[in-house]
Amino acid sequence: MNSSAPELVSVIIPSLHRPQLVSRAVQSALAQTMEFLEIIVVIDGPDQATVDALQLIVDPRLIVMELAANVGPACARNTGIKAATGTWIAFLDDDDEWLPLKLERQLEIAHRSAYGSPIISSRFIAHTTNGDFIWPTRLPTANASIPEYLFIRESLFLGEAFIVTPTILAKKALLEKIPFSQNLPRHEDLDWLVRASQELDVGIEFVSEPMAIVNVMYSKKRQSLSNVNDWKYSLSWIRSVRELISPQAYAGFMIAVVGPTASAERDWPAFLPILWEALSLGKPRIFDIFLYVIMWIVPQELRQKLRLLLKSKENQDKSI
Repeated sequence: MNSSAPELVSVIIPSLHRPQLVSRAVQSALAQTMEFLEIIVVIDGPDQATVDALQLIVDPRLIVMELAANVGPACARNTGIKAATGTWIAFLDDDDEWLPLKLERQLEIAHRSAYGSPIISSRFIAHTTNGDFIWPTRLPTANASIPEYLFIRESLFLGEAFIVTPTILAKKALLEKIPFSQNLPRHEDLDWLVRASQELDVGIEFVSEPMAIVNVMYSKKRQSLSNVNDWKYSLSWIRSVRELISPQAYAGFMIAVVGPTASAERDWPAFLPILWEALSLGKPRIFDIFLYVIMWIVPQELRQKLRLLLKSKENQDKSI
């Protein structure tokens, strides 16, 4: 893809009742090294405190839209997409931040892409209750589909394969053709990626360096739609897109998402039914079955602590 003139990027930030956080997110978008931006904050319902906070940011590139009622993040993003005038759309959540080179680096890769409608992601700094990590630890191979990359695990540890919404840059035309599903309280980002990946000339590209700081909190003290466990909801969602993904990817999601979520809920009667569905409707590898058993036996928090110990040992070895 060649580009002779600068292209406008529209940044969509949905927000509600977090005036200080969204102000920080907006400032990180305004601090991008590329100038051709418009930042659209979609306030998802009446929220005067956020309106007042954003009025303190004086920049003609900032546009604030206040919705009359709460519609949820997916619908808020779709509203922002409709209002956007840029060729490219980027998303930022109100509790996350971008590093200054994020959009510049992504556009460079977009303009070199062999895909007509590339989805450009990047690594990110994951801010978790156990510390900060650079995720994903593994980037997709050239021949892997987006669902196979996201759902088929190669290790025990969280953070291996990720495409999170605050790292996505895509063409407005693609997002208008494939909008976010507005009836999903969770997995709306995965749902969009799966459906968008079915389009001709769509492929994933990655900036290998971290370009965002993403708040990935799994503490029970910080409950949100993205971290509340509900394995039956995840099972229902993956069944709804089964015809769009490979049997290997289906089994991978059952093994790496549905199973561990049921385990976190301590719903032991679900152990065999979930495994049976992965075997009967998917094509799990021997390694997948091993992962499934380990993920039930060893809780996620303990696996994260083990990873921290291994990371500490690696750093000690490098310093010797």
